[in-house]
Amino acid sequence: MGNLNGVHKVAQMGLDCMEVEFTYGVRMDLETSREVGALAKEKGIVLSVHAPYYINLASDDKEKIAQSKKRILDSCQRAHALAARNVVFHAGFYQEKSAEQTYRMIKKAIVSLQKQIVRRGWKVKLCPEITGKPSQFGSLEELLRLKKETGCGITVDFSHLYARHQGEIDYRRILKKLPRTFHTHFSGIEYGEKGEKKHVITKKKFFLPLAEALIERYANVTIINESPRPYEDALMMKKVVVNLQRKMRRSQA
Repeated sequence: MGNLNGVHKVAQMGLDCMEVEFTYGVRMDLETSREVGALAKEKGIVLSVHAPYYINLASDDKEKIAQSKKRILDSCQRAHALAARNVVFHAGFYQEKSAEQTYRMIKKAIVSLQKQIVRRGWKVKLCPEITGKPSQFGSLEELLRLKKETGCGITVDFSHLYARHQGEIDYRRILKKLPRTFHTHFSGIEYGEKGEKKHVITKKKFFLPLAEALIERYANVTIINESPRPYEDALMMKKVVVNLQRKMRRSQA
């Protein structure tokens, strides 16, 4: 489904946000980006962008770092044309390096990218994502440190956190560490000893604990669903949130 059709479908279903996926490469031209952005604005849909998966800002190969930066900047250029604020990406891998070495390389790359974004006048925010495997850079603690030291945003993928920690998760404790406004992903998740395996259909029972914690926190978040049926699951999640908010208002009346 093309992104113009995607915006129409999101609006028709009564949803509020959509992530433009550049999973395997940034192939949307600037003219199309502006068309999609204009339609989203007309329909009241908040857009974000997911940069390609082929990114490693901590590679031992300088050429791969350069290519990774280019993919992120190409995504940022399209995001600016789309009027999409948040640019999501998986920052890198530890490989044979220590966690601290990896962190320093990624921080250096993000600072460099931010300077180029400012120089080009793009109104976007880099939002590295929490990853689903301990072998990948992207724990909650690492990203909060990046946010503090560089001013970047973060994408809190709660299903990745769930997989990364083998199903042991306390949403209320996590939310206390986060600002009230942030970008997030959530969907069903299958995991094993090494963490995330794949996204699966989102069950209401699985989403409910997070929804309750977000409402208690009065969090102002955009939630993107990445399951095999993202539209249907996103609609289910919105209904859960709306119903919980109604119950809270009745209890406070």
